[in-house]
Amino acid sequence: MKQHIVRIVLGLAIVLLFIGHAARFYQIGIITQLDNIIYDTRLRVTRPGTLDDRIVILDIDEKSLQEVARWPWPRDVMARLVDKLFDKYQIAIVGFDVVFAEADFSSGIKRLDELAVKELKQIPGFLETYERLRPQLDNDGLFAKAIKDRPVVLGYYLNSEKDAKRIAAIPEPVLPKGTFAGRNIAFTTWMGYGGNLAPFQQAASNAGHFNPLVDFDGVVRRVPMIAEYDGAYYESLSLAMVRTLLGFPKVEPGYPAERMVHKGYSGLEWLKVGPLTIPVDETASALIPYRGGKFSFRYISLADVLSDRLPAGALKGKIALVGTTAPGLLDLRSTPVDSVYPGVEVHANLIAGMLDRSIKQKPPFMLGAEVVLLLIGGVALAFLMPILSPLRSVMV
Repeated sequence: MKQHIVRIVLGLAIVLLFIGHAARFYQIGIITQLDNIIYDTRLRVTRPGTLDDRIVILDIDEKSLQEVARWPWPRDVMARLVDKLFDKYQIAIVGFDVVFAEADFSSGIKRLDELAVKELKQIPGFLETYERLRPQLDNDGLFAKAIKDRPVVLGYYLNSEKDAKRIAAIPEPVLPKGTFAGRNIAFTTWMGYGGNLAPFQQAASNAGHFNPLVDFDGVVRRVPMIAEYDGAYYESLSLAMVRTLLGFPKVEPGYPAERMVHKGYSGLEWLKVGPLTIPVDETASALIPYRGGKFSFRYISLADVLSDRLPAGALKGKIALVGTTAPGLLDLRSTPVDSVYPGVEVHANLIAGMLDRSIKQKPPFMLGAEVVLLLIGGVALAFLMPILSPLRSVMV
């Protein structure tokens, strides 16, 4: 045994190195990358690979950009789109994976307002005509009117840059400041936002952020279900849509029994939303349950919706997401199932996963189990490998 002591000590040192990584004292990049490769492989092998007919992607594709206009489209067009979706096609809910942060003056209303208070103010009959015509030219007003009292969920983005701006408006937090006081939860924390115009935010049923959590290798595997901004907590677009579908139940943080929680563990493991339980990790993020590669949901060009080319009943009762696959609009992601994946489909997968209760969970005992397994197996190998023959070492 004495002649093997150096190799045994070296083996034990390697085991301790791995245990420190597993216990989250530090992270070893190559091990994390190997974990990600194994996770991605399991995900690809076990994905359903079927088309989910409940959810449709209303696509701002190249065809739409050619037939309608370059993006962003005038808000009167968006108002007409919303009216068609609900009045003609009878969809259940629509979520927007785009932001409406700037006012739309494409109708000339800004110049008309200037004329009404300056050059044409004294012209007989002008003010009466102006008051009568202005609502028809107020594209933003038409869009706000179209989404009011309908199950419309707006999207917005959160910004982590130090000098991040606060653009337009975002909804009230889904959980107020102090909700997690005394718990050491590693929420994704943001410094600013790009929201929607205040009239749109006020008219919409709900709104949620569409920020994914990008891992160090550039791959999107998770989305923060709740993210922290200014001490309060804001829900994701997918969670906002599911809550709207369910009638706006509260978001209730879920914790295991205190006897199962080791020292220093935050305890947050799931979010309870009505009848649904949504597993989350230590950052309050959910693993995206990808159904397959891109186009795992039905895509419909918005040009076909606006031009009435869809058969009756094609969208009845559907959950609709408005997003884009046009390369020029830059909403493409790298994911475990496809290196070029439409960002809007990330939200569709999460909505389906929440409704199907198929989001993967990592329970708290996993950390202890990993450390114990490494300790037992590693120590055994550290002692056995130096004293066994090469063939037996390989077998062990």
